[in-house]
Amino acid sequence: MKEKFEGRAYVLGNNVDTDQIIPAAHLVYSLSDPEERKKYGEYALSGVPAEGAGLPKGNTPFIEEGKWQSEYSVIIGGKNFGCGSSREHAPACMEIAGVQAVIAESYARIFYRNSVDGGFFIPFESEKLLTEEINTGDELAIDLKANTLTNRTQNKTYSLKPLGDVKDIIEAGNIFEYAKKTGLIPA
Repeated sequence: MKEKFEGRAYVLGNNVDTDQIIPAAHLVYSLSDPEERKKYGEYALSGVPAEGAGLPKGNTPFIEEGKWQSEYSVIIGGKNFGCGSSREHAPACMEIAGVQAVIAESYARIFYRNSVDGGFFIPFESEKLLTEEINTGDELAIDLKANTLTNRTQNKTYSLKPLGDVKDIIEAGNIFEYAKKTGLIPA
């Protein structure tokens, strides 16, 4: 796991649910087929409404038409990110689309665990609500060791909550690799 990484921000609101992250109509594709897998990236965050809670700062699409990876690799969310159903496809589609990290004030428990256990991306919790401080397109830098997020566009730094016990799972790559590494299951 890299200790520092950079990316462009994509800002969402509160209560972004799994149907907004990947609408149920797009769950027909196989995650194991390389070409069908790209469809999950193509439709990532396609259920987010263009107005209101979905995009508080405008109508910028997460994925450009005809593409399956986004130019935005850091999602900034509000409270209760990933609420709704327990589908693992939600964090998977975000990883496929190129998301390296989500920074939210809080998460739905199952979404958070699916993100960590599957090794899809790093789910950080912010010390305060960042959706009104950061804009879609801002250049961000995350320092895992210092637990900080720096908005290079605005020259501001924010504290992130430590990853705690899930850091070992994230460093191993996913829950199965962690279990092998620690001897919980045979290697």
